[in-house]
Amino acid sequence: MMKRILVSGSNGFIGKNLCQALSRRNYQVIQIPSSSEFDLCDITNVENLPDVDIIIHLAAKSYIPESFKKPSIFYQNNVLSTLNLLEKSRKNQSKFIFISSYVYGIPQYLPIDEKHQRSALNPYTQSKVICEDLCHAYSRDFGLNSVILRPFNVYGPNQLSSFLLPSIISQLNNEEIFLQDSRPKRDYIFIDDLVEAILLSVDLEKEGCNSYNVGSGSSYSVSELVDMLIHISKSTAKIRYANIERKGEVLNTIADIKKINSDLGWFPLVDLHEGLIRTFNSTKNNE
Repeated sequence: MMKRILVSGSNGFIGKNLCQALSRRNYQVIQIPSSSEFDLCDITNVENLPDVDIIIHLAAKSYIPESFKKPSIFYQNNVLSTLNLLEKSRKNQSKFIFISSYVYGIPQYLPIDEKHQRSALNPYTQSKVICEDLCHAYSRDFGLNSVILRPFNVYGPNQLSSFLLPSIISQLNNEEIFLQDSRPKRDYIFIDDLVEAILLSVDLEKEGCNSYNVGSGSSYSVSELVDMLIHISKSTAKIRYANIERKGEVLNTIADIKKINSDLGWFPLVDLHEGLIRTFNSTKNNE
């Protein structure tokens, strides 16, 4: 029988790609686009949603600088929407898939496995940690089966311009590319690979609440990214850095992905160079 899947945040960068992939696999997808169109913080709204087999919860306020300015809105929105959907899952006996974030703070060791202590450095990440704890609590108290995915740095075509890669690409035609800090190294995961991890989570038959890193197992600095994109685009722009370190900056992250490989059979298929080519070419096609 065809599974019915509810996707919150279906209008976002990950949500759009995920819903297309779910539809291609002939799942019945119920989309909750955004908080302006549907208030997930209203329990009555959520209770009146159709019964489904699986809930994939993507919707969240996620812009970290804004989370410092409006922390209460981030906590209220992100935590309450998750709690309401967990309640919906409990009553429907639906599987719950929660898309978390990088939650490890400044790494104590590399690569970072799922047993690494969680350490939030901003209100946004703290809200995700609280939501993860709610998933574990609903598994402990009610036997709800859930999957927590922790994507590292997701990128790909049509990502919001406030993220690093779109910001670099938008400056390639300028005389100068201006960025804050050349040093931070990140583990980048292409959007198609993250979507595949979510699809495999849909089919995962495992009881309890299980957490998985989603990354590539390698890290690259901002300066390395810029060099790759300049080579790909044949840009002649000069590069200038402000040498400003962000509050709570983490200088390196590398995901240990042995657990997701073992349990889900997942492995990233798109390396960074190929992903950057695809992302850059998509911007040319949209011009």
